[in-house]
Amino acid sequence: MKTKQRLLGFSLWFMLTGFLGGCASVNSGNNDGQIQSYPAPVIEAGWIRDGDPIDFDGSKWYPVNDYEVLQDSEVYQVAEYKGVQVFVEKIATKPYDRIYTKFDKNKFRYFERRDDD
Repeated sequence: MKTKQRLLGFSLWFMLTGFLGGCASVNSGNNDGQIQSYPAPVIEAGWIRDGDPIDFDGSKWYPVNDYEVLQDSEVYQVAEYKGVQVFVEKIATKPYDRIYTKFDKNKFRYFERRDDD
């Protein structure tokens, strides 16, 4: 009987200390290990909704009536245009095929280049 009580007591102690230890914060005060987060606007900029292009990297980039679902950790900010952050995918290389603006959580409108303008 005492052996069962000791085993039960040890098991409870082990689970409690493991649980509390797992919930302890180890934040060192910097951004190490945290996911990148970019703010999403309350409303998408009017010039984007009107179809106006972004002048970026020597070309005009026009908004497409579609979006992609991307995590903030999958994109990289390369510019700011008329107060709007401009992104590319982290895996993208120049010359870029698409650039993006964020308009909601994990929703990025993409823009395509038109060199003939």
